[in-house]
Amino acid sequence: METNVQKKFQQTQLNDQKNNPLSKIVLFFAKIAEKWLPDAFVFAVILTVITFLGGMIVNQKSPIEMVTYWGDGMWALLTFTAQIITTFVMSYALALTKPVSRILEKIASMCKSPNSAILLVTFTSLAASLISWAFGLVVAGIMAKLVARKVHDVDYRVLVAAGYSGFILWEGGLSSSPALFVATKDHIFQDQIGIIPTSETLFSALNLTIVVIVFLTLPFIMKWIHPAKKEDRFLIDPKLLDDTLEEEDQKTNYANDKLEKSRLITVVGGILGLSYLAIHFSKNGFSLDLNTVNLMFLTLVLLLFGNVRELGKGLLKSSSSVGQFALQYPFYAGIMGMITASGLAEWLSNLFIKISTGETLPLFMFWSAGFLNMFIPSGGGQWAVQAPIAIPAALEMGVDPAKIVLAIAWGDAWTNMIQPFWAIPLLAIAGLRVRDIMGFTTVTLVYVGIVTSIFMLVL
Repeated sequence: METNVQKKFQQTQLNDQKNNPLSKIVLFFAKIAEKWLPDAFVFAVILTVITFLGGMIVNQKSPIEMVTYWGDGMWALLTFTAQIITTFVMSYALALTKPVSRILEKIASMCKSPNSAILLVTFTSLAASLISWAFGLVVAGIMAKLVARKVHDVDYRVLVAAGYSGFILWEGGLSSSPALFVATKDHIFQDQIGIIPTSETLFSALNLTIVVIVFLTLPFIMKWIHPAKKEDRFLIDPKLLDDTLEEEDQKTNYANDKLEKSRLITVVGGILGLSYLAIHFSKNGFSLDLNTVNLMFLTLVLLLFGNVRELGKGLLKSSSSVGQFALQYPFYAGIMGMITASGLAEWLSNLFIKISTGETLPLFMFWSAGFLNMFIPSGGGQWAVQAPIAIPAALEMGVDPAKIVLAIAWGDAWTNMIQPFWAIPLLAIAGLRVRDIMGFTTVTLVYVGIVTSIFMLVL
């Protein structure tokens, strides 16, 4: 079902400018995606069927066994699903607070042309994704809307795709699931590899090199694919992109109204959150997990919204971005149950390991992680499936386990550019469909895949 944003796409008058070769190629893929790429939930069901048949064909599992694996796994990620939904709702609500929205508006006002719009959205998304994967997606969606309101002749599809492309850096940043996992005391592989500090993963030469190269070059690649021919651009009515919260117009002055309009109520909650975070960090250092990140977002939301009524409106608007998660994540959990219990994940990982040497193992683990990510779009979930096979192989071949951590992490982030699951909340904010942007994010997949593959071999 099309949204108002999709219905209001407009084409401009013809001009004499010509698209560059890369832009022509990407527009070709965009047309293919528009015609053939299904809805994200349809994609999840197709992957479910492929996994189901794969377990039967490759490992000779019966249909009853595969159904059992699917059902047993379906709710295995229920806690994680609740955590990521909370993260998105709170991140989006934070961006809707007056102080943050003013900052974002000011940043968006710097754009004067389509080129500057693409650059700004990509750079902003890349930077935000290095801080937190959820924050990166939310900032990308909101910045794309704000910038499109300022620059009326930018192709809105490319702008949103540029924002989503920035998400590719998240596994190289502070919220990287595998890197944080092996840096945590008492993780399940500690007896084999010990505790690997982030100085050997996130802040290693390998990771920093890839991050810096992608950060400095990807925005210009996204700028290059923007159509020069105005008749090839899809524009959006700026009025449809208004994301401001309605002002309170109720004039009553009852006791309950005073409480709901009082800043004191939200501040009390914010102070409690700050107090707990101070205690947590004093005891554990600057250690982050999803629960801690969510509390940080919640605390900021409580402190920055003016009162309970503003908070309610912000949460109501922000919660609209995560409805599909409640539908799709149980299916992906079921896929993970099938691919793990049937032995498919082990079979695939061993397939790559058999053709690997000590020099090529990180590269092949990167590729295999990229493939598995299509079926398990969760950094933590994929690590749990792949690490028990990859870690022993690395130790046997004399490969630094930290490199395998990074290979699996980057593989997980890499194919998100053609895996629609994580695009759902961003697209809900932007008002687009998966098919509108995936043709354009293909260039990010190819480019980052080449860069990362080279450095997995060189470093």
